[in-house]
Amino acid sequence: MKQTSQFTPAWWLANRHLQTMAGKILRRKQQLPVIEEVLELPDGDFVELAWTEDPDKYPTKPIVFVLHGLEGSIDSHYAKGMMSSIKARGFVGMLMHFRGCGSKPNRQGPSYHSGDTFDVHYCVDWLSKRFAQRQMGILGFSLGGNVLAKYLAEDTSNPFKCAAVLCAPLHLASCAERINRGFSKVYQKYLVDMLKDSTSEKIKLGLVNHLTLNELEGIKTLYDFDHKVTALINGFESANDYYEKASGIYVLNDIQTPTLVIHALDDPFLCHNYIDNLNLDNALVHFEVSKYGGHVGFIGGNNPLKPQYYLEQRVLDFFAGEFS
Repeated sequence: MKQTSQFTPAWWLANRHLQTMAGKILRRKQQLPVIEEVLELPDGDFVELAWTEDPDKYPTKPIVFVLHGLEGSIDSHYAKGMMSSIKARGFVGMLMHFRGCGSKPNRQGPSYHSGDTFDVHYCVDWLSKRFAQRQMGILGFSLGGNVLAKYLAEDTSNPFKCAAVLCAPLHLASCAERINRGFSKVYQKYLVDMLKDSTSEKIKLGLVNHLTLNELEGIKTLYDFDHKVTALINGFESANDYYEKASGIYVLNDIQTPTLVIHALDDPFLCHNYIDNLNLDNALVHFEVSKYGGHVGFIGGNNPLKPQYYLEQRVLDFFAGEFS
């Protein structure tokens, strides 16, 4: 079910790039104390978790599971903002760092990627056993949103009462092409440089052996990185094979959890043609399209000293309505 968003951008942040970049500046000093936990995985690797508070001390509070974006972490401005709002709403937030995105590099060569749901499945099973009687919701930003769409479609009997997919590259091939055009190349360089830094550590540790540091340094686009690194270390034949198999847009109709999807038509990271032509026939998926918002921006309000963060309000209102 597609619907028009009620979001109105702040008059002082009407531009897509200002929306995209402002949160990082406005929230640069925001502090969020967290409780850290390491979850060992069955393949010998691990993921790092960050809790807003000790979940055992608050047995009646719903738990909200958060997935960050590409090369994000608990320190990402959007993650800190959402986790802070989760706590303020009376819920317990838990962010799962994708492999290598926490304080330590992961132990193995394969990385996280847009279609990798293995760790999410394991973490959800672990949560379900540990907190069998708790109400739970789950949300994902950007890459984490695409991962979430894939997970929800794969496990239609999952324990979540609600979910939210936010600013996600649901059609990966067109998004990789879009971010390689115009000013969006600035964002691409930022992301590719971070990916190269983490991959160089894996090369030095002997976890990645199919390319050299010099070959890695020559990669300039997200497509090339996915073709030469992401695809090959994760068992895909090519970037195109990875994009086709990992894109969440193809599985939205399979989701059986009440899910809010939010997409901005001015998002400089994403392509919108596939969203315009989306054939969505699923009453449980509320696909909210906004004219404005940038990438994980959605900052409103009339006072520059008191910005309002629409994603946090909208998503947590939706979750509160689903929690009984």
